[in-house]
Amino acid sequence: MNVVTCENYERLSAQAAAIVGAQIERKHSLLLCAATGNSPIGLYGELARRAAVDRELFRSIKVIALDEWGGLRETDPGSAAGYLRERVLTPLAISPDRFIAFDPGVDPAEACSRMRAELERIGPIDLAVLGLGRNGHVGFNEPGPALVPYCHVAQLSEETQAHAMTRSMPRPPQHGLTLGLQEILASRRILLLVTGEGKQQTVARLLTEAVTTTLPASLLWLHGNVDCLVDKALLRDAATGGA
Repeated sequence: MNVVTCENYERLSAQAAAIVGAQIERKHSLLLCAATGNSPIGLYGELARRAAVDRELFRSIKVIALDEWGGLRETDPGSAAGYLRERVLTPLAISPDRFIAFDPGVDPAEACSRMRAELERIGPIDLAVLGLGRNGHVGFNEPGPALVPYCHVAQLSEETQAHAMTRSMPRPPQHGLTLGLQEILASRRILLLVTGEGKQQTVARLLTEAVTTTLPASLLWLHGNVDCLVDKALLRDAATGGA
């Protein structure tokens, strides 16, 4: 893992956008796995600004959703698909045939089976953009004694159910649909964005390089091509014991 400390969130977002842009320039038909949440908002904003002056760059890329909240349709408040449509698909002019997401109209297990089959057909992922959860999850791969390798329905921890994206929902979903760690680790390149409040202890654990299922993000140390961009404020707060 290539760990890079960024001066602030703005620099982190700009550096992430430079990495994504460079990968697309190398492969115009790139398959991008996109996370949601607060961490990649700045990155997606930077890409949108670039698209405004160079829309051709994104003409052939495909986007696959990393995960989705259980029981939500794209039009429901807080859905991952809706988030990606607003922040990625529309600004970058990604047509519907170039967006792969979990089907909310079928049983969750069937939706995961379909997603796994589709990824096997068009994959592997060229570049996976991930955020670090407060409890160390990536996607909805939650900490525990064992992890599911492939796309699956995940029972969400109480901490994940309290995520900011759930505040607009009538009630927090208890399950989510997510790509598995095997599918994530099969990506040709991974970009991990580490920023946000309440993650100081998790970041400190991640940077010890110890690999454990109780910190799913630590499995990224097993991948040979990961860029981990860390907001300097997190490291400073971790060192001083700040919240």
